Amino acid sequence: MRRALAGLTTRGRSFVAAGATAIACAFVLGERDLLRAGVLVLVLPLLCTLAVARTRYRLACARRLVPARLPVGGESRIDLRLENVSRLPSGLLMVEDRIPYALGGRARFLIDRIEPQGSRELRYRVRADVRGRYRVGPLTVRLADPFGMVELVRSFSAADSLTVTPEVVPLRPGRLSGAWTGGGDSLARAVAAAGEDDVAPRDYRHGDDLRRVHWRSTARRGELMVRREEQHWQSSGTLFLDTRRSAHWGDGPGGTFERAVSVTASIGVHLVRTGMRLRYATDVGEELPAASADGAFEGLLLDALAVVRRSPGDALPAETPAAGAGGGERGGLLIAVFGALSAGDAGAVASRWRGATRVAVL
Repeated sequence: MRRALAGLTTRGRSFVAAGATAIACAFVLGERDLLRAGVLVLVLPLLCTLAVARTRYRLACARRLVPARLPVGGESRIDLRLENVSRLPSGLLMVEDRIPYALGGRARFLIDRIEPQGSRELRYRVRADVRGRYRVGPLTVRLADPFGMVELVRSFSAADSLTVTPEVVPLRPGRLSGAWTGGGDSLARAVAAAGEDDVAPRDYRHGDDLRRVHWRSTARRGELMVRREEQHWQSSGTLFLDTRRSAHWGDGPGGTFERAVSVTASIGVHLVRTGMRLRYATDVGEELPAASADGAFEGLLLDALAVVRRSPGDALPAETPAAGAGGGERGGLLIAVFGALSAGDAGAVASRWRGATRVAVL
C-alpha cells in the first residue's frame, strides 16, 4: 500500500490535496455539504490506490531480435510476447521497452486487457546509424487505474544485446600474392608444369586411391607406387588497425576513425571469404587469434570491430603485430590500416615490421 501511495500521479495528488483542503475549509466555515464533497474527492484516489495495490496477476515476457547483428544503417525487428500467467484478467497496461537513444528512443504500447492465460504480441523496429553493442530492455509495465489516479511500475530483469557492425564495402574478387604458407610431407607441384617424372612417389598403403597410382614407378620397382599427398596450402595473414587517438580526427560517422574501422571490416571480410587464415590486432594489443577461414571468424571480427574505440596511446608497436603467433605464419600477408603517420612512424613501420607481403592503407 505504501508503494501504491508513492505511485500517485499528478491527478491523484491533486485530488488528495483538493479533498484535504475542502475538508479543512468545511470545518472552518461549518459547511457540511463542503465536507461531504471533500471526503468524496479525498476517498476516490485512495480507493484507486487500494484497487491497484491488490492486483496480484503475474506477467511473463519474451523478446526476440531479428536479426541480433546488423550493419550500420540496417533495421532490426523486435518481437515481444507478453503473457498473463495468473487466473485474473489484467487491467490497463502501459508497456515500455527500454532502448538506447541511438536506436530511436522509446517503444511504448497501451494494452487494454489481457485475459487469464492469454497473451499479446507486440512488434516494433529499430534503426542503428552508429556501430556498437546496445542493450535492449528490460521491459517495464505500468499498472494504472481507469481514472489515472495511481500508476505502479514493474520491471522485468531480462535484456538482450543488439550488435551493430561497421559498414562493409564489397571489394573486387581476387587475392593478394605472397601470403602462402603451409605444411606437409612434400611440396605441391603441378604435374603439367614440372612433368610426371618429377613427381616423388611412395609405397602403396592400404586404403590409397588407385587413381593416384604412379604406373611408371610401379613398373620400374615391381610394386605399387602412388604419388605423395600434396601439401595442404592455406593463405595466412594479419590485419592491423591503428586506433591511436592522435592519429584520427573528427567524431561520428564522418570521422577518420569510423572510416578506418569500415576499411578494416571490408578488407577482413573479403580476405576471410577468399579462404585466408586471418588474425586481427590493434596497437593496444587487442587480438583475435588466427583461425580457419569460416563464417564464425568473420562474425567474431565484425563483433570486435563493432565495439573498438580509440586508444589514448601515441606509439605504434615496435614489431610486427601478432608476430608471437609462431611458425611460418610470421611471414604471411600483413595489411595495416593507419590513421595519420609521422615520418618517424612510417620509417619504423617500413624497417621493423616484417611480412612476405606488406600493404599499408592510409
